[in-house]
Amino acid sequence: MILIPAIDLKDGRCVRLFQGDMAQDTVYSNDPGAMARRWQDEGGERLHVVDLNGAFAGERVNAQAVLAILNAVTIPIQLGGGIRDLQTIESALESGIFRVILGTIACRDPQLVRDACRLFPGRVSVGIDARDGKVAIQGWSEVTDLDAVTLAHRFEDAGVAEIIFTDISRDGALTGANLPATKALAQAISIPVILSGGVAGMADIEQAMANAGPFPGGGCISGVITGKAIYDGRLDFRLAVRLTRG
Repeated sequence: MILIPAIDLKDGRCVRLFQGDMAQDTVYSNDPGAMARRWQDEGGERLHVVDLNGAFAGERVNAQAVLAILNAVTIPIQLGGGIRDLQTIESALESGIFRVILGTIACRDPQLVRDACRLFPGRVSVGIDARDGKVAIQGWSEVTDLDAVTLAHRFEDAGVAEIIFTDISRDGALTGANLPATKALAQAISIPVILSGGVAGMADIEQAMANAGPFPGGGCISGVITGKAIYDGRLDFRLAVRLTRG
């Protein structure tokens, strides 16, 4: 299992939101590159970077901050937020991004996800963000009638590298990850699932590892994304990385 530190970008700065609310942000750094180096130096093997402004705008906004991160580290970077067409996907990957995360567009245009997976094999993930089990899009500002498992099933044979599942109600709240919902999703599909949202401490990591699978259908929980817990010092990132490495 891989433990992935999150860097959320708003107006060029590293922030954490509370339950996805752009008005409830805590700024942790004005230097995204330095923050990225910190997590790499502490043992991070991949970074989860989200362009929050881009998620709302429907296009990449924090490109300069992302470039600063790319120039600061050598570990792979997965990027989401405002990536909604093939040209933007190609541009991001050519700039050095390891893997793009398609969220809103995966709900609105599943065929684009399939096309992207065909053109860029192994380099496309789908982000499924849910509130009370229902998929939220457009920077979490719009909740659909579609449930997370149904959306995930649409990509079973598409070549999606991973599903990143976030429980919005837990995100940034430090109330504990929604392991039951994440596990249920991983048991329902064959695509690896990354748990995101609500990680509060080492217990969440240990429980995710104990329930990671693989499951009979071929799915598993392949990783955990952590954000506020490592920024606030509730989770010792170095120690957690050592735990996940076994």
